[in-house]
Amino acid sequence: MQCRYTFGGDEHLFVEIDESMSLPAFFKSMAMTSRLQAMALPGLKEICPANASFQVRFDPDVIHPEVLLRQLQEIEEEVGKSASNELQTRIIEIPVFYDDPWTNETQLRFRERHQDPSSTDLAYAARINGYDSVAAFINAHASSPWFVSMVGFVAGLPFMYQMVERERQIQVPKYLRPRTDTPKLTVGHGGCFGCIYSVRGAGGYQMFGVTPAPIFDHAQRQPYLKDFMCFFRPGDIVKFKPINLPEYEEAVRLADEGQLSLRIRPVSFSMAAFEEDPAAYNRSLIEVLYGD
Repeated sequence: MQCRYTFGGDEHLFVEIDESMSLPAFFKSMAMTSRLQAMALPGLKEICPANASFQVRFDPDVIHPEVLLRQLQEIEEEVGKSASNELQTRIIEIPVFYDDPWTNETQLRFRERHQDPSSTDLAYAARINGYDSVAAFINAHASSPWFVSMVGFVAGLPFMYQMVERERQIQVPKYLRPRTDTPKLTVGHGGCFGCIYSVRGAGGYQMFGVTPAPIFDHAQRQPYLKDFMCFFRPGDIVKFKPINLPEYEEAVRLADEGQLSLRIRPVSFSMAAFEEDPAAYNRSLIEVLYGD
């Protein structure tokens, strides 16, 4: 895949990796933006990664647009030639209370906006993805890791892409019309992307459950939020862990006291090794997470 470069006004350069989202496109975007950031070019103001693209903001009085363009084209060539590109990132366990009472109550208030008003979001997602039960669908959702491909829409909200072969990826349409309410920390899914709603508000993704772990907090009360008020960053790998109501309530209690901890481990991700055997590579990632 070859990038397409487009200038946006005087201060922005948009780089489209591919027209459709894929793990190789995402990985190429991360490799390019990581190298660009490490160069610390004078005049470079901001790098904003997305699912299969990224945008760069720069000061044209400091770095000429054509100079920046040539630099990015050189980075693209280097990334394409390298057979050992690896992403230094982290793998994170996120507890999820699936089929919870709060998203279920919210669903009932907005069924007329859903494709199947007689079904729950989980039952609908299980059926159209070929699973014979909600339990089997939840297992599929939680058993494989997910990449955080971008963060946005509202502060701290991660868009996540399932790390399985394309034919095995969970896909569900968004609501026919968006809801005007979604519980805070809802784990949702729309199209091929999962997400966690960082705050309460409108939304159109199917709702599968809730996590007790705050992912956006300007007061930065949790140990894992000490570095920044938004927890997730592009390139993070997420492993969901199903929990029950007592476990959820205990985690909420710890979060309210500012004492909730998450299992987080550093990991080196290799796109080549993943493509060679996705299932085996995912097992190795999970072993890193639970290895001690």
